[in-house]
Amino acid sequence: MHITMVKKRLENGKACEKCMQAEELLKAKGLWKEVHEVLWAIEGEPESPGMALAESRGITLAPFFVVRDDTGEERVYQSVLKFIKECLTPSATQAALIEPLPAAKEAQRDVTSEAGISQIERTISGLSAQKVVDWALELFGADCAIAFSGAEDVILIDWAKKSGRPFSVFCLDTGRLHPETYEFLDRVRSHYGIEIELMSPDPGQLQPFVKKRGLFSFYEDGHHECCAIRKVEPLGRALRNCRAWITGQRRDQSPTRSEVPLVQADSEHFGKSGPPLKLNPLVDWSLSDVWRYLIDHEVPYNQLHDRGFASIGCAPCTRPVRPSEHERAGRWWWEDATRRECGLHVGPPER
Repeated sequence: MHITMVKKRLENGKACEKCMQAEELLKAKGLWKEVHEVLWAIEGEPESPGMALAESRGITLAPFFVVRDDTGEERVYQSVLKFIKECLTPSATQAALIEPLPAAKEAQRDVTSEAGISQIERTISGLSAQKVVDWALELFGADCAIAFSGAEDVILIDWAKKSGRPFSVFCLDTGRLHPETYEFLDRVRSHYGIEIELMSPDPGQLQPFVKKRGLFSFYEDGHHECCAIRKVEPLGRALRNCRAWITGQRRDQSPTRSEVPLVQADSEHFGKSGPPLKLNPLVDWSLSDVWRYLIDHEVPYNQLHDRGFASIGCAPCTRPVRPSEHERAGRWWWEDATRRECGLHVGPPER
């Protein structure tokens, strides 16, 4: 959903009082960040963007709001109260986006059993990726966490925020991320007005490892031991208070992810009430699908992407990809392609 607000600027250079009141109301309700762009209709300047938009919609009064949904359809609101009620307040309309799991309370007790997974697969297999996210948050709320690090994950956050439902977000701070990645984390936090829980390595494991092996041993003997300390163990801690988690994995990302399921029981971890449910809504998306969404919806992304980085991890283990290379070719590039996982989603290969 893309929201445009048109405000009127009088010939004396001041904004009209009604427009300012509408803006103040949105800010007081914490909704101003939901407005994607503001166009000025300048009195006496028919070519100004706001005036041109008003003429094309047959509107003579400001402010007004143009709301464009993901299909390209538009709705125009001249009442700020109606705009807030119908577009920015969680409602039955938003709840209807998803098809709830039958007998939700009963299902919550046993979602990761074989029967529970089969039931969930039947329920969500026909839903869009966005509706899968909404389904999970409708069922689990803040007990459902989004694992955030890259471009795909911000799409999940974007959908979660738009759902109006409770959710949580965590990020694995390995201590070796690029400066641009830390800046990206703060931009996402600010853009969506959310908390991001940073999960750091356990010093009791990290310090002896670094003391014994140094900071770059992975170039010689593989990255899995380092990743186990900096990523896998913190992930286990992050999931202890979760009943479900959502990832941005895609099947076309690498050979190791070609068979990622839409939903699975995460038997490798213990959550709030047993193994957490793991959802991968973007399994069928392509890289071009991801970037089309990021651009069309003005979603924040890591500035390293503009410098040739396709898949971004720790600074010592990530390089830009070359022309014609696969998007994950820049991850652990010194190792065989079948070994380029950190253990978060696929266990380390046999040595």
